[in-house]
This record gives sequence, C-alpha cells and structure tokens, in this order.
Amino acid sequence: MTTTDTPATASPATGSAAPQRPPVPWGRVASLVSGQAAVQLGSFALLIAMNWTAVQIGGTRAVTLLMLAATIPRALMLIFGGAFADALGPRFVLLRTTSARVAVLAAGAVVVAGTHTLWPLVVIALVEGVLLGLAGPASGVLLPMFARGDQLARANSLYSMVLRVAPILGAPAGAFLITVGELWVALAVAALTGAVWLGCLLHVTHGFTRPEPEPGVSLVKRSGDGFRLLARHPRLCWMFVASLCLDLAFSWPAEVALPLLVSERGWGVGAVGVVLAAFSIGALGSSALGAALAHRIPMYVRLVVTGAGLAAGILVMALMPSVVSLTAVAAAVGLLSGLNGPAIVTLYQQSAPEERMGAAMSTLSLAGIGTAPLSIAVFSSLSLWLGVQTTWLICGAIAFVSPVAAVLALRHPARTEEPAPAPAAAAADLSVPAAV
Repeated sequence: MTTTDTPATASPATGSAAPQRPPVPWGRVASLVSGQAAVQLGSFALLIAMNWTAVQIGGTRAVTLLMLAATIPRALMLIFGGAFADALGPRFVLLRTTSARVAVLAAGAVVVAGTHTLWPLVVIALVEGVLLGLAGPASGVLLPMFARGDQLARANSLYSMVLRVAPILGAPAGAFLITVGELWVALAVAALTGAVWLGCLLHVTHGFTRPEPEPGVSLVKRSGDGFRLLARHPRLCWMFVASLCLDLAFSWPAEVALPLLVSERGWGVGAVGVVLAAFSIGALGSSALGAALAHRIPMYVRLVVTGAGLAAGILVMALMPSVVSLTAVAAAVGLLSGLNGPAIVTLYQQSAPEERMGAAMSTLSLAGIGTAPLSIAVFSSLSLWLGVQTTWLICGAIAFVSPVAAVLALRHPARTEEPAPAPAAAAADLSVPAAV
C-alpha cells in the first residue's frame, strides 16, 4: 500500500542488487525554495500592513484580535494538516490550500479597497490561518522526498535561508506598501506572490501520486498520529522536547524582553533594531554556510554543541553592559541558530516514519508556532514579580534542556521498526518505487 506521495521519476529496486540512492533533483528543490521565498516575502509584507492598519482602526485591542484570529486557527489546523498530508498526499493538499489562499487574498483586496473597518481583516486573518495550518505539514513533507542523508541537511539549510531573509525584506516592504498605497495593495501583492508559489508547486509536485486510502481509518483518528509517534519513538520525543524548550526560552526575550531591557538601561529604541539585525545577519550567514557545508559538519556539532552555545548566549545577553557587547552576543547567537534550527528539522525528518511524515511535521511545527504565545504569557507574568533580567536568565536556564534532550535523542536509533504489514499489504508494497 502506498502511504506517501512519490515522485514519478523514482526507479524501483530490481533483482537482489542493493537499491541505489537517486540523485537529488536540485531543480525541484530550487523551485520549492524560490516559491517559498516569494510567498514568505509577501506574507511578511502583508503582516506588517495588516497590523499597522489595525492599529489605526482600533489600537492595541484591534491588533490583539487580529493576531488571535491569525494564530489560533493556524495552530489548531496544524494537527489536522498532518493527517491530511499523509492521507491525501502533499500535492492534493498544497494545490488546493494555496489556490484558496490566493482567492481569499484577491477577494480581500477588493473588499478592503471599499471599506475601512476591522471585520474584513479579521475574516481574512481567520481564513488564511486555517489554510496555512492545513498546508504547513504538507510543505514539510516535500524536502525529505527529494533529499536524503547529508543532502537533506544541505537542503534544509537552504530552506532556512529563505525563512531568514523573508522577514528582513518583507517587513520594510510591508511598511513601504502601506505608506505609498493602502492595505488593498499589500493584499494584492500577497495574492500575486501566492500565485507564484502555486506555479512552483505545480512543478515541484508534478508526477506525485495519491496515497492509497486506509480502510477504517478516519482523518479524525489520524489527527492524533503526531502525538502517538512521540509516544512510540523516543528519538522523536526527545527532539520534540529539544525544539519546544529552545523556542519557549527564546520567544519572550526576543519579542518582549529585549525592548524592555533596552528601555530600562536607557539605550534608545534604535538598539533594538541593531540587536535584531545582528542576530538575523548571523543566522543568515550560518544558514548559507550550512547549505554549502552542512554535510561536512557532524550532527553532534550542529545539534548539541550549537544548542549549548545558544543557551549560554541567551543567558549572557541578559548580562551585557552595553549595546556593542549585546549586539556581538546576538550575532553569535544568530550564527549558532542558523546551524541548530535546520539540524533539528533534519534529524526529526530522518527519524520519522515516511508514511507518517505529515503527522510528524505537524507536531514539530506546533512546537514552534504554539510556544510563542505561551512563552510571552508565562514569562511576561513572571517578569512582573522577578524583573526582566532575572526572568531572562530563567529563559536561558530552560534553553539548556534543549542540548540535553538532543544528546538523549541521539542515543536512540533513527527509526523504530513498525509492525510488519499483513501479507496482502506486503505484496502491494512491492510495487512502490524505491524511496531511498
């Protein structure tokens, strides 16, 4: 039984010869990365434009409502997105969710052009959050289908570069669009970049086949596969813990505590931009290094050593006495983050069962997206009692759980064998093209 989409170009193993590892289709990888670069750029520009418009309409309450409408549905749909990706295949899910998103943004541009109220923004954010949540795990399935082993590490580093560049370019682009035009212009641009991503997906997923349905297994039941994988696979469980703790420890310092600390020390708001720019440049540089040389750097270094360095860096940032020293440490943290993030994703993908890759990626995405509001709520409340610097130090201490969990993950085998299939299913599996 075919349980994951497979590119039609894969060739089956023949005879008793060992299966040959197919070359990485870098053309498809390039289309995937290019399409993501376009759509992420448009998404960040739209985020800035919508938030600024919400501020003008209703102030802080309007922005809060808009963010909740965008983030809560997306986090919830990630759970079902993994089940959809495994049951229906990434091509089916991505083409339909992306087409629907382009249509929603285009229609939103028409509606917003004729009104200046908050409700269209909330509806757009709500629907877009649902679509992005459903599509997220399916996007995470694609790279492991094209690249294996060390090449997967390089591909993930290249993908990480796109995610680093998008906010750097997208934020000022959104500010520019809302300055020279109106919100409908940003919506139209986001729809256009979504159409570019749709065109790239048509090339990337060309030849993919739909998985065979599993009798008696509903999508609701499959929505819990990601959490069941964590219970059955120790390596996946510890990698989930490593990602969760690092994101939990870093979200509040980066988004809330940094401006507060800068304000307390009288350094001026410009210091916040300088520190964040240093972090982004460092992360971008190390992601580029990983795209070229990740296969030559041991996984232990990329995962455990950098994780320990990140935790130490978070601690030290709270103690820096000047803007210059804080900026230097932020750049170092960025450098380590650009290697650590793709390493976590790569090891998680290599450790997950291929037929449940969508479910696995949904839980990993949830560890990142779901922790930001939790981190902000918990540590903001704690800082009212302990102060910003002390709470920041606690975040650094929590971050040290990540490299420890990574060490425990590496002590377990990459994949735990699943129960042997029934004879009929086993016979059907003989016709599946070799994936490795």
